[in-house]
Amino acid sequence: MFLTLILIGIFIGMMSGFFGIGGGMILVPVLLLLGFSVKVAIGISIVQMVFSSLYGSYLNYKKGSLVLKEGIYLGFGGFIGGFGGGQITAYVPDTVLEFLFFGLLFFALFRLLFSVERIDGQKSKVLNKKLLFFLGLGVGIFSITLGIGGAIVLTPFLVGYLNYPLKKALSAGLFFVVFSSVAGMISRLATGTIDFENAFIVAIASLCGVAIGIWLKDQVDTKKHKLALLILYIFALGMLIKKIWF
Repeated sequence: MFLTLILIGIFIGMMSGFFGIGGGMILVPVLLLLGFSVKVAIGISIVQMVFSSLYGSYLNYKKGSLVLKEGIYLGFGGFIGGFGGGQITAYVPDTVLEFLFFGLLFFALFRLLFSVERIDGQKSKVLNKKLLFFLGLGVGIFSITLGIGGAIVLTPFLVGYLNYPLKKALSAGLFFVVFSSVAGMISRLATGTIDFENAFIVAIASLCGVAIGIWLKDQVDTKKHKLALLILYIFALGMLIKKIWF
């Protein structure tokens, strides 16, 4: 199991860096297939997201693809929402969490599929700071309850509604995960539902993968990147369908 978790961590880290996600949308279904319960899998996922999002956002900032200005307001909302979401998880049945996760992935796939491609230099909409805060708040509550960082919901919003270029949206989404996942971990500590032994194995291994994933992100064009992201959503949906119905 130790070696398996290391390999999973490296793979999830690559996904996190390449797709700008916390990694929970893939890690949670994988852990469920390995026999972990939903709530234990969510706890491991949250710890992994803290590590991968912090390191990945640092790398994105160094490369100039992360703009902090609007991300701060989204992040503060995500922090508060993530803290509340961590408390909610302990009181929600596993079956409800699984179906919520399925609905969330399906929405993200639909939104991204019909989004309009934009070039990196195109100007994005300027939003009210309060709106950004409440957007982050809502995404934070919903996502951390499911053990994901929120980027899979936030990125389709940024691309589909706010005119963000895809790669800039992915960097902003990963930065959002920093706030929501840290808040979620703090909240979950109060309930004692995090398996830290396995969580640290996955989280530390994911750091190697994050660096690889961010390097790969810069090597592909936007159209291929979007196609890869759509495939990722379909893969995660398939794994979850297998878990719920088969």
